[in-house]
Amino acid sequence: MSTTSTTPATPPAAPTPTASQPGGPASPGGAAVAALVSWAGLRRLGMCVLIGLTLALMTGPNGKAAQPLGAVRHAILAPRIVTFLIIAVALWLAISFGPLGRPLWLTAADAIRGPVTSVSEQRFGALGLNLALLIVAIILPMFFSTAAVTWMVDGVGIYALLALGLNVVIGYAGMLDLGYIAFFAIGAYATAYFGSKTAIPAHFPHSLNPFFIFPIAFVLAAVAGVLLGAPTLRLRGDYLAIVTLGFGEIIQLIANNAHWTNGPRGAFGVPHLSIHLLGINYSWKLDPRPYYYLLLAIIVLVMIAFGRLERSRIGRAWAAIREDEIAAEATGVPTLRLKLLAFAIGASVSGFAGVLFASKQFFNPQIFSLQASFLVVTIVIFGGMGNRLGVVVGSVILQGLAFYLRDKVPATDRFIYFGAVVVVMMIFRPQGVIPSRRRKREISLAEHGVGHADSLGSSPTAAEGAR
Repeated sequence: MSTTSTTPATPPAAPTPTASQPGGPASPGGAAVAALVSWAGLRRLGMCVLIGLTLALMTGPNGKAAQPLGAVRHAILAPRIVTFLIIAVALWLAISFGPLGRPLWLTAADAIRGPVTSVSEQRFGALGLNLALLIVAIILPMFFSTAAVTWMVDGVGIYALLALGLNVVIGYAGMLDLGYIAFFAIGAYATAYFGSKTAIPAHFPHSLNPFFIFPIAFVLAAVAGVLLGAPTLRLRGDYLAIVTLGFGEIIQLIANNAHWTNGPRGAFGVPHLSIHLLGINYSWKLDPRPYYYLLLAIIVLVMIAFGRLERSRIGRAWAAIREDEIAAEATGVPTLRLKLLAFAIGASVSGFAGVLFASKQFFNPQIFSLQASFLVVTIVIFGGMGNRLGVVVGSVILQGLAFYLRDKVPATDRFIYFGAVVVVMMIFRPQGVIPSRRRKREISLAEHGVGHADSLGSSPTAAEGAR
């Protein structure tokens, strides 16, 4: 009896479900709509509504002591709240449908970034871009009022110079200095002491031209940086920040309470900058434009000098200290000496800025407050730690915003706008406006779980050992 082997018939393949059939993959638009009505989408809507209510309170009327909640009622219950709710819903829709437009945004960004990158990578491309920015900076005062140019000097330029000096400490060497404004005060009071017999009770026997005070303030601020850093730079991270914070407060308290600094009244009558050489007699007076161009020249020279310093052996040693101080010391890098050098260089630039500021206008101890130190740190982080052009652009943006809000919102509300801009920036671009390549790479790797993005604290090895 023979048996016949039969192969079972293969069942026909089931048709592949399409997006329009049940069980098919959802289309991108359908997925976005489904995300709107999901629990996560509703939470996102609630967050956007909260942002809208916050904006309504920020732009609403001021409160009164007799009616502390009156301003809240007027801001939220008034018909204007509809506008902010519409903004909240629009923001919610933009966030929810954002993934659909992401390819278009990336394509547009690549189309813009491509030519800029190709030009900058040429042999003289970066030099050409920097020269173009310099030309814009030179002609800029011609299009603004005297009040705006004054702010470009006092608010933007001075703080850009301060940020360049602090960038050496934070961006290059990785040390957090919260009392940096103290060296600015040292430069300003050195100008009052050596430059005038009437500005403050204590004065030098002979009044010097502020141009001769520049090197004196440079040295005094550098020495102060070394004296502060020598006993404290063995500390790291938060401990170093607290010590420098205390130093800044001590300097302000001395300036505010000492008789020889003229106390809270400040310094009056510091002479303006002037040149009397080879038949040239020129004096900087009330017009802010000569100060602007002098400050611009100083900023350019500092950026060039720091660029060469960053690419030198010292700059590479600072980068090693910032990345991992223990590993740098193990490889023979004199960490304490180089950290002192970074502190001294940063402090000297701050003292230099103090001379320029004091020779232009009246000053008092309130200018050298803790808030000013925080502002300089914020400018460095906002602009891009380790990038010279970045910190200058950060000063332009943040101080430009302060000038824009000066006549539009009350003084007590400006910090809300200022803080909102900084928070948004740290969420969406934590590396800063124009980050250094190293910092950008650190954050990119940290987002993928490789390494760490905190270059202001102790090294990862030290942090792991402390756990």
